[in-house]
Amino acid sequence: MKILLVEDDEAIAEVIKRGLETAYYDVDIAGDGTAGLAKAKDGSYSLVILDIMLPGMNGWAVCESLRAARSQVPILMLTARDTLEDRVRGLEIGADDYLSKPFEFPELLARVRALIRRDKVHRSRTVKVADLEIDTVRRRVIRSGKEILLTPREYELLEALAAHEGMVMSRDVIQEQVWMDLDSYSNTVDVYIAQLRKKIDAEHDVKLIRTVHRLGYMLKGPDQ
Repeated sequence: MKILLVEDDEAIAEVIKRGLETAYYDVDIAGDGTAGLAKAKDGSYSLVILDIMLPGMNGWAVCESLRAARSQVPILMLTARDTLEDRVRGLEIGADDYLSKPFEFPELLARVRALIRRDKVHRSRTVKVADLEIDTVRRRVIRSGKEILLTPREYELLEALAAHEGMVMSRDVIQEQVWMDLDSYSNTVDVYIAQLRKKIDAEHDVKLIRTVHRLGYMLKGPDQ
């Protein structure tokens, strides 16, 4: 997935870029608002991370221009100005989330993942991976025409993996960002993955749930 980072501070931009690339995202950087708007309008990005204090055109104007052009790309705004008025203004002009500087990278990454997942699920009522179909409205799962009954936590795990199709999700990310649970045992995710495999993959030659050694798990079709 591609992310556009619009940030004029080169040092900050490089740190964010390296961190996101470590999490398997492709990142383009624009150093001013005008260049950022031009890149964002091409429609190829899954998310725009947008600083407010930019040369040329500030982040407010970039966000307003994108929404005026009917772009639905999720926008995460970054700023050193942490006032309620600023946060409200950002959300009112169409930003999806707001993060104040300075911030810890894990928080930025968590917000990025949440926005991308929410956007993918929102855009498509049905998420498809190979012959697996997930109806995100009815929370209904079908593979090869056969409905699969899942517990609520199994469903949440499967939907998260599908929203990050082809990307690795670590155990910690699943516990913290999917279930919002920091206190469960370290093998909890492994147990639910095993249960999902029995229901999703056991009767099929093509296995969709993959283990990436020492990193975590992913949902991936045979052609990826």
